[in-house]
Amino acid sequence: MSDSDEGAGRAAPSRRKDARRNKENLLDAAAAVFVASGVDAPVRDIAARAGVGLGTIYRHFPTRADLIIAVYRHQVDACAEAGPALLAGGAPPHEALGEWIGLFVDFLVTKHGLAAVLHSDEAGFDALHAYFLDRLVPVCAQLLEAAAASGGIRSDIDAYALMRGVGNLCIGAESDPRYDARRLAGLLVAGLRSPR
Repeated sequence: MSDSDEGAGRAAPSRRKDARRNKENLLDAAAAVFVASGVDAPVRDIAARAGVGLGTIYRHFPTRADLIIAVYRHQVDACAEAGPALLAGGAPPHEALGEWIGLFVDFLVTKHGLAAVLHSDEAGFDALHAYFLDRLVPVCAQLLEAAAASGGIRSDIDAYALMRGVGNLCIGAESDPRYDARRLAGLLVAGLRSPR
């Protein structure tokens, strides 16, 4: 192998890493625009926020549904990765749980309009919902188990039931800008604390 071959080998992983980071930045920008303006926001707004051209967005996501699905999966993955990171961060487990629930609320609030966009593709919607459950329920369960083991919360809390409850609290955020789903979810989590 020549020096130029070795240099090319190092450049390819670096380019892939840069491309992955650029795509993540694009998905973060799209999520922020969706929160502010809904899933029907102009693609040019997303491009401007991401600092890319329209062609870059359409090259990665040929349709709006492709972009919305990618944003949804990206946010599910970010929420799933946050749970173990919060537990490893050194805060008491019940505080890590509370922080994670806050992130979960933020995620739920950003996915408004997803069902309407995918309404014509019930199988696609079902697959996304299964992905959501497969990724997030175990993370919530891990946080609950750690918080219960430390004595921070009661031990009889089911992860799926808690997530459904938080989801139901987020419904009002869609139609009332004064509705604070994060605060209500925080009150719910506070109610899980073990009696002293």
